[in-house]
Amino acid sequence: MADLTSEFCGIKSPNPFWLASAPPTDKEYNVRRAFEAGWGGVVWKTLGEEGLPVVNVNGPRYGAIYGADRRLLGLNNIELITDRPLEVNLAEMTRVKKDYPDRALIASVMVPCDEKSWKDILPRIAETGCDGFELNFGCPHGMAERGMGSAVGQVPEYIEMVTRWCKEATGLPIIVKLTPNISNILLPAEAAKRGGADAVSLINTINSISSVNLDSFCPEPMIDGKGTHGGYCGPAVKPIAMNMVAEIARNPETHGLPISGIGGVTTWRDAAEFLALGAGNVQVCTAVMTYGFKIVEEMISGLSEYLDEKGMTSVAELSGKAVPNVTDWQYLNLNHVTKAVIDQDECISCGRCYAACEDTSHQAISMTSDRVFEVMDDECVACNLCVNVCPIEGCITMKTLEPGDLDERTGKIVSKDYGNWTKHPNNPSATAAE
Repeated sequence: MADLTSEFCGIKSPNPFWLASAPPTDKEYNVRRAFEAGWGGVVWKTLGEEGLPVVNVNGPRYGAIYGADRRLLGLNNIELITDRPLEVNLAEMTRVKKDYPDRALIASVMVPCDEKSWKDILPRIAETGCDGFELNFGCPHGMAERGMGSAVGQVPEYIEMVTRWCKEATGLPIIVKLTPNISNILLPAEAAKRGGADAVSLINTINSISSVNLDSFCPEPMIDGKGTHGGYCGPAVKPIAMNMVAEIARNPETHGLPISGIGGVTTWRDAAEFLALGAGNVQVCTAVMTYGFKIVEEMISGLSEYLDEKGMTSVAELSGKAVPNVTDWQYLNLNHVTKAVIDQDECISCGRCYAACEDTSHQAISMTSDRVFEVMDDECVACNLCVNVCPIEGCITMKTLEPGDLDERTGKIVSKDYGNWTKHPNNPSATAAE
């Protein structure tokens, strides 16, 4: 049976599933129940400096995006960091770590962007026995307007500076949480590494307005007739998160930097995909807020069975497995040719493939009077849209043409040679690329 034990930048936990810094990790009561349910670690809800606690709104804090079956696809939240006193949080963290020494306990921290604030608070938090720190440079609302959160995370120089301060203030691992609200995720990741970060975590929430109430004409969630932008999270952000994780994992400047993957992890499959793209562990929030702490049981059993099936004995064997296969568009093999194929025994004659292809794609699917749908190879560009809109899994598949086969659309014989855009005769820079 595969060993799910995780060691992330020197921090050990019984499995790679951590709870992200959020309402589920806001207090001792929650964290104890999470550990009892089986979570390998938690990142305690973000702590702020001592003094007057942060003031959160006293009304709705979440907006939602639903699928057709009312399955929650995304949450837009306007909640800030913990509004509980620092000393209360620290006392609770101390008790929890003492009672669960084998679980990872990470302190998320956000204080003003000055050296004294960071160097004063980290040693004090370290007294709890926590295993490391996550610097919250990602929060896009409320705190950013105060010069914290994503206001720091969007400036690589600030990330490097604060990370260096923190490394000077503690010997515990420093994880830098990155904001996705930036044009190039590599710049803050590289800055974190230059500052001495032991790891990065991403993504934090995406700046968003999830919906507008068309009666009151106010963004939701609505507070006394007004709304604001918030942080978007949940299954809908997973593709964005995975791309950013992969970019950091395959970038020569950040390759080897441990990554904690965050963003839409709901099932073991989601976790496995993040791990394959270079994450060393994953953090979960929205799924727990939707289904409760016990979803980790399915995640643990599912990942364990998957690793067994693939002949892998540890999470480390899966981590980064897909990274070598992530490339840039210009290096894709243009001589690889496929065609869509419809299994007539599986087809339910709904016509979705025909409508999608006829109205929005390449008019490559024919329909007879008795609703039989077939792919016309001389028009099919292999865009895969029909596969994606078909409601029957496996009904439409993509068949790879073999070298020497005729591509009826182009009239050319499929080449056995690899050829990409950098060498293509239509590329005006092809000669220079050579």
